[in-house]
Amino acid sequence: IWLIRISSTIITLLVMVQAGLLLFMYARYNSFTPHSEKSSQVHILILSSWRSGSSFVGQLFSQHPSVFYLMEPAWHVWVTMYQNSAKVLHMAVRDLVRSVFLCDMSVFDAYMPWKRNLSDLFQWAVSRALCSAPACDSFQRTDITSEMACKTLCGRYPFSKVEEACKTYSHVVIKEVRFFDLKVLYPLLTDPSLNLKIIHLVRDPRAVVKSREQSVKALARDNGIVLSTNGTKVEDSKYKVMQEICRSHVQIYETATLKPPGFLKDRYLMIRFEDLVRDPLAEISEMYKFADLSLTPNLKSWVYNITHGQGPGKKKEAFKITSRDAVNVSQAWRNVLSFQKIKKIQEVCKGAINMLGYQLVDSEREQRDLSLDLVLPRRQNQFSWSSFNPKN
Repeated sequence: IWLIRISSTIITLLVMVQAGLLLFMYARYNSFTPHSEKSSQVHILILSSWRSGSSFVGQLFSQHPSVFYLMEPAWHVWVTMYQNSAKVLHMAVRDLVRSVFLCDMSVFDAYMPWKRNLSDLFQWAVSRALCSAPACDSFQRTDITSEMACKTLCGRYPFSKVEEACKTYSHVVIKEVRFFDLKVLYPLLTDPSLNLKIIHLVRDPRAVVKSREQSVKALARDNGIVLSTNGTKVEDSKYKVMQEICRSHVQIYETATLKPPGFLKDRYLMIRFEDLVRDPLAEISEMYKFADLSLTPNLKSWVYNITHGQGPGKKKEAFKITSRDAVNVSQAWRNVLSFQKIKKIQEVCKGAINMLGYQLVDSEREQRDLSLDLVLPRRQNQFSWSSFNPKN
């Protein structure tokens, strides 16, 4: 009997210890499960292509005091692994973007020197969050910062400030031009640790070509990656890269709007650059509402100034956000490009031009006639595939 009592006591103790361990592991698991993180930050991916106004849209978010913004962090992936194709690099780009959304900047270890400062990060100075506390003490979060002033005052702060700053914001926004397939992003959209929404920015392909012609050398390496040339730089004189870009916009838009998966509901917004420059405050308000942000008086004033400057911008300003007449910028291609070029672009991008709501031109007279509106008046949330069905 005595042995039985000892055995039963030991068994009871073992059960209690086991139960205690299980409760401890459960509590520990719960403290690290990502569902608690989901409500603490909103993640916005501005999905676009080169020379489509995405830097401007990025600034609309970057200057918001609640936003931590990075411009094209996947540039580091492409520069390091430039001999690969865009398709091969999709997973590496996606993994980097996920880590940045989670404010885990150790992901850059594979692409940057071990000892690094803020200034080692691609286009760091266009991020207002990296020019203000806690990343840099020179500006307040509510300030509208300039790239030049930030470069002068904040570049020597340690890279660790990037992660430190990221964790203090309610919204993390990334602008990327290196995704060509929406389905690549499905793992992020279904990741319980992320609260991801996608803003898909498009622009008339003819205007994109005009802008790309101001940046031929700067785009040559990226062109090679898009066309899988094993590291050889390419000038896109035959519009092969434009064809891939247009194809990707069609794929992304179709995937998001034609029988999309349930997890995309209310998490995809398509914006046309032309609509944005014609009615900036209305479009920005829509983007902010989508992102759960509010438009401050300070931002309203800045938006007006940045969209009502003089002229279309100079070649040396191709990658800069300067005050210029935004409507003038959006229509400049009609006076600058030859009709022969326009015909070629329309051939390779006809599907995207039609689907995204732009009007083809059949003659140089139509091209030059600025009273003829080539941007169809539909708003992006009214677009439907049936609208572009020739049988309708």
